[in-house]
Amino acid sequence: MMELYCIVSGQVQGVRYRTYLENAATELKLSGFVRNLGDGTVEVCAQGEMDVLKSFIEYINEGSLQARVDGVDATWRTPRTTYYEFSVLH
Repeated sequence: MMELYCIVSGQVQGVRYRTYLENAATELKLSGFVRNLGDGTVEVCAQGEMDVLKSFIEYINEGSLQARVDGVDATWRTPRTTYYEFSVLH
C-alpha cells in the first residue's frame, strides 16, 4: 500500500472539485480524504495500490467540469495513518 499526497492549485474551490475526487476515489476503491485549504488550494491524501493511485492522479490533474487545475504538487510516501474510506473533510 502506498499513499499519494497532493496540494492542488488553480480554480479548485467552489467548483465541485472535492466531490469529483471523492466519486473517482470511491470508484477506484481508494481511501483517504480531500479538503479545501485556506489559501485556495485543495489537499488530497489517497491510499491504495500504486497502479490505482497512478490512475487517480489523472483525475486530480483533470478536475471537474468547472475546475481549472494549474498545478499538482504530488508526493509519494508510506502511509502514516490508515484510512478506511475516502471522504470530503470540512
